[in-house]
Amino acid sequence: MMKGIYELVSEEHLQKYAELAVRIGVNVQRNQLVVIHSDLKNVTFARLIQTAAYEAGASNVVMDWTDEKSTQAFYIHASDDAIDHFPDWQHTRFKEWDDAGAAYIHIISENFGVFKDVSPERISRFQKAFRTKLEDYYAKIRSHKVRWCLLAVPSFSWAAKVFPYVSKEEAVQSLWQAILSGARADGTNAIKDWENHDQSFESRKAFLNDRQFDALHFTNSRGTDLIVGMPNNHVFIGGGVTDPQGIQFFPNIPTEEIFSAPHKDKVNGKLVATKPLVYEGRVLYDVSIIFQDGRITAYDAATGQEALQRLIETDEGSHYLGEIALASNHSPLAQANMLFYNTLFDENTTCHIGIGNASPSNLQHGSNLSEKALKEAGLNTSLLLVNVAFGTEDMNVVGMKEGSAEVLLMKDGDFQF
Repeated sequence: MMKGIYELVSEEHLQKYAELAVRIGVNVQRNQLVVIHSDLKNVTFARLIQTAAYEAGASNVVMDWTDEKSTQAFYIHASDDAIDHFPDWQHTRFKEWDDAGAAYIHIISENFGVFKDVSPERISRFQKAFRTKLEDYYAKIRSHKVRWCLLAVPSFSWAAKVFPYVSKEEAVQSLWQAILSGARADGTNAIKDWENHDQSFESRKAFLNDRQFDALHFTNSRGTDLIVGMPNNHVFIGGGVTDPQGIQFFPNIPTEEIFSAPHKDKVNGKLVATKPLVYEGRVLYDVSIIFQDGRITAYDAATGQEALQRLIETDEGSHYLGEIALASNHSPLAQANMLFYNTLFDENTTCHIGIGNASPSNLQHGSNLSEKALKEAGLNTSLLLVNVAFGTEDMNVVGMKEGSAEVLLMKDGDFQF
């Protein structure tokens, strides 16, 4: 009989990973409410996180279970009214959690094929319904007013996609190893390793924020030639971020990126994606996008063109960018030289953009500004933010500022500062 996913990883590593989510990911404080979002198939890991959260002093740990098979049945069989409606009670519970100062931990995994018989149009409609109803919750997420953390575990279908030429058990073991290595959860002291990792972000963020470049110019041999204009007083963040109470947390485990928000109307040129985009449970290959004065004016995908169209046509803001991120091709995660088919991992191996909403945290004092002020500053708003990787081994990035010489920021995919 084939072993289960959690029989193919050591309990010691799982416990370190769970503690990392609690103490570094969301940095649980004493008497804080914690909400864990997890599919039922990951109950083993979710309960380890629950235990770690209580040990860290959590007042209560709410287990918010999902079930992909039930979700699949909903997408296929539910009435159109149900697909287009996200109930008020769902919104109410998120508001109550937010008001109580909850920290959110999301356990994710790819399960390729689970929604293959589902109409992508119905998925898109429901996602738009819940994003609209939970717009205030996602606004708090983007501005770091609540602490949250996203981390991944393998599935058999995901492992087989990444490692197609070995047995399913070997594939899962290999994917566990890659995930734990990328998350820096495979050493003797994961907490200390993350504290050291965070320090490496600080000098680069300070350099970029002090320079306040007008634009960044990205070029490579794959066809990317993209000028990304930056708003005045922009802020590059990365590694750990802080909530309004000054408590540090890491929204993504792993993370290797330094990112900011472009000026909505100042992006021009062509971007050629270098890794597949996973969206609506589908894999989009060979994506290319053309921008003019910030707006996406043309786009193409070798496979998944309709899904790409639904993404970009979600709302007006999904025609513009909300994020530009620098990540080295020479980080430990990138040097694994793997295609993860998962945005959280693939985006952290190379430079990427974010289509859609910008974070107010990428503007000085942005969290205190009104929506009108953020818009006037050049930040984009949208119901979604979807990242697209486009870095390469020969990616060059130049910082441009009027009246100053250009500064080489990245050469051959690696930082030069």
